[in-house]
Amino acid sequence: MRSFNYSAIKDQKWDSEILGLIAAIYKEAGKQELYLKQRPAELEKLVEIAKVQSTEASNAIEGIVTTHTRIRQLVEEKTAPRNRDEQEIAGYRDVLGLIHESFDVIPITRNYILQLHKILYGHRNNPMAGRTKNVQNYISTTYSDGHVEILFTPLPPYETPEALDRICAEYNRVIGNMEVEPLIAIPIFIHDFLCIHPFNDGNGRMSRLLTTLLLYRSGFYVGRYISLEAKIAKNQDLYYDALGQSQIGWHEGKEDAVPFIKYLLGTVLAAYKDFEERFALVETKLSALEMVRHAVANKVGRFTKQDIRELCPSLSVSSVEGALRKLVASGDLKREGTGKSTRYYRAN
Repeated sequence: MRSFNYSAIKDQKWDSEILGLIAAIYKEAGKQELYLKQRPAELEKLVEIAKVQSTEASNAIEGIVTTHTRIRQLVEEKTAPRNRDEQEIAGYRDVLGLIHESFDVIPITRNYILQLHKILYGHRNNPMAGRTKNVQNYISTTYSDGHVEILFTPLPPYETPEALDRICAEYNRVIGNMEVEPLIAIPIFIHDFLCIHPFNDGNGRMSRLLTTLLLYRSGFYVGRYISLEAKIAKNQDLYYDALGQSQIGWHEGKEDAVPFIKYLLGTVLAAYKDFEERFALVETKLSALEMVRHAVANKVGRFTKQDIRELCPSLSVSSVEGALRKLVASGDLKREGTGKSTRYYRAN
């Protein structure tokens, strides 16, 4: 088995792009703290939107889907799931809720990771819920002509429990001793987790839940207000590309984790920037029309009603719809398509 020793990370020289991303994230995290003190009630509205988006996006990456209305009912109203996909979605909702409420008392250990995995499958009868894999799994891709290519072979089942113990122990040691910058240690832990691929099913979703947990435990709370999973889903190709590049040589301990570190830090920083943008809309008391007008001014290209709702969490659906209608009538916006395929774009 490859050795997991995070101590070597502290002596590594990081390029200016990584150092710049880390500096920018700390700056944004400091700003967020100030914003939260100023408008805690309004910003709390962002939390429910982020939970819905995170649950929807993380499951959709794995092809687990239902309607947006049902997602909202499952997450906000905690309605009972109706089918297998909804059972998986409800499980993700439960783990995410637990992380939101109790991240500070969820240690990073194999047993706790297994317990979270068990909750992920809590609405389904899955005998492997909460257990490491019992069959060899592969990371593969299927091409348009139907042929499947194996991109990466994770650790075999018999090496998996010990490997999980070791990445948790190493992570806790370097974080506890402040040997390694958390924003470096977190992506490396997640990358190792994905290379181990410890479960028969649910590895991708668990990796995204663990990303949120690790960030919260290190004081980076942006995922509470802006969905990191939605950002990953929007740029899935970049995610898989960065992961693929960083997996080369992993078994021999010769991998270059830099592409994955840059990808994850870029995603976190983009979420912080979104948070600042949304705070600006919440901060000033504007009419619904003016709030939507400000939100629209930040959009480039085509966008949906849902895109505007996310930027204006304090407005009801009907208020957003009414404002968009007025902006179309006044010629500020153009509208195309009907029903669910309706899109808007700025006229100037």
